[in-house]
Amino acid sequence: MPLFIATTFLASLPSNATVSAGAVRTHWSIENSLHWVLHVSFHEDTSCIRKDNSPENMAMLRHFALNLLSRDKSSKFSMRAKRNKAAWDLAYLKHLLNL
Repeated sequence: MPLFIATTFLASLPSNATVSAGAVRTHWSIENSLHWVLHVSFHEDTSCIRKDNSPENMAMLRHFALNLLSRDKSSKFSMRAKRNKAAWDLAYLKHLLNL
């Protein structure tokens, strides 16, 4: 038996299926492009940081690192490989910080 998951979106948009579908797709494109990278490459979901402002601070640092790594077009490595390279190679880290 197939499992159907119904999702309701509250919006002030007119009830036009094309417009509504476009808004939903735009939302999920952000989820899939940004948050997926944070979950997979930065293991954001497994973080045990929970006290005071620490979760927000670490999220900001992860976004900062993601932006630095995304701006680097000198290599075609994955995000994970770029993170490892930056951790192991001080010259590459300096290159990232000077972009």
